[in-house]
Amino acid sequence: MEVKMEKIETNVVKFEVKVEAEKFNNALNKAYKKNVSKFSVPGFRKGKVPMNMVKQYYGVGVLLEDAVNFVIDETYPVALKDNDIRPVDYPEIDVIEVGEGKDLVYTAKVTVYPEVELGKYKAVEAKKVAYEVSEEEVEKQLKSMQEKNARVETKTEGTVENGNIAVIDFKGYIDGVAFEGGEGTDYSLEIGSGSFIDNFEDQLVGAAVGDKKEINVTFPENYGREEFNGKPATFEVTVKEIKVKELPVLDDEFAKEVSEFDTIEEVKEDIKKKAQESNDVRAKREFEEAVINLVVNNAKVEVPEVMINKEVEAMVKDLENRLSYQGLNLAQYYEFTGSSEDKMKTFMKERAEIKVKTDLVLEKIAKVENIDATEEELKTKAAEIAKMYSSADDSEKMAELILKAQESIIRTEVVTENTVKFLVENTKVIE
Repeated sequence: MEVKMEKIETNVVKFEVKVEAEKFNNALNKAYKKNVSKFSVPGFRKGKVPMNMVKQYYGVGVLLEDAVNFVIDETYPVALKDNDIRPVDYPEIDVIEVGEGKDLVYTAKVTVYPEVELGKYKAVEAKKVAYEVSEEEVEKQLKSMQEKNARVETKTEGTVENGNIAVIDFKGYIDGVAFEGGEGTDYSLEIGSGSFIDNFEDQLVGAAVGDKKEINVTFPENYGREEFNGKPATFEVTVKEIKVKELPVLDDEFAKEVSEFDTIEEVKEDIKKKAQESNDVRAKREFEEAVINLVVNNAKVEVPEVMINKEVEAMVKDLENRLSYQGLNLAQYYEFTGSSEDKMKTFMKERAEIKVKTDLVLEKIAKVENIDATEEELKTKAAEIAKMYSSADDSEKMAELILKAQESIIRTEVVTENTVKFLVENTKVIE
């Protein structure tokens, strides 16, 4: 086999492969054996027609396509390996010369992984922000705990006030026509929560049980559904019940009821501790992202369009999977957001290009710095994944199965994590 390779444009190479006539004739025999059961020639049982009779009766052309495919399947991967080429898509094949007793000549044009030219990636300078927990944050969490444990009772007298819960029936109209999703029965609306658009809730203040009100609002310009954006709407509302919330006192008794602590001060300290842990994780993640962005921006790489498009498709698939867990599909998502497949893919494209470039740069750094994953790290990562899908009793066995089935994927993930860790350790921190 003879192979000539040339770079015809950025990230695109073209092979010319010449395969010896003897090898192509062997492929013709293989094609004959594959298809012999399909041939029918007078005087021969089906499946027993000799090859020379097949060629005489049908012509050798009936075998050429399969023979060519057999040869390409065998020789194309060898051409890639011998020339250290990593394709990112299927090749565009052209057969130049083919025939029984002749050398097979074909060309393969293929997009390849781009060359990455690293810039400065060690000793870059990045800011690290420390997020402290404020007393306001602690009080906000306490307030949330208080709200969750509030008692709700029916208000027997008076009218709707801010903070009350109004139980309502409602029906919405745009241009006098009722619209889908604009109707509710026995809906509990907390006045002042901002759950409904515009000043809907404010217009219920002062209403009594049994009152029927006409409420006029305007949808926001960026509401998310094109037919609603910026449109005025009218709601017919009936107040059926008014409820009030009685908040528990934030004292030691409350602490004992809702937590494992004996005092409200211990609850506050626990809230503060957990919030600080969350803040530290956030600061760590943001610092890592800042370092990665610096390193990627310092590198030069032309990302092939096909790689970007593949990443977009992966993003769409990921979104589709997440929607399915909520009982939704893409069509419903497009309708709800006022979007479309083309609009969403255009929106995703920039993010996809950054993701692909980042992966390429981190992969290059890992190669240059000989960063790999140890067997222990692979087992640990597999165990982390197993915990999400199995009970404690089955997790060890599940981890073994996951590692066996997805070792290359897990290795890539661990190597990426180790590479990011390497970059962070070699970054000058600006507090």
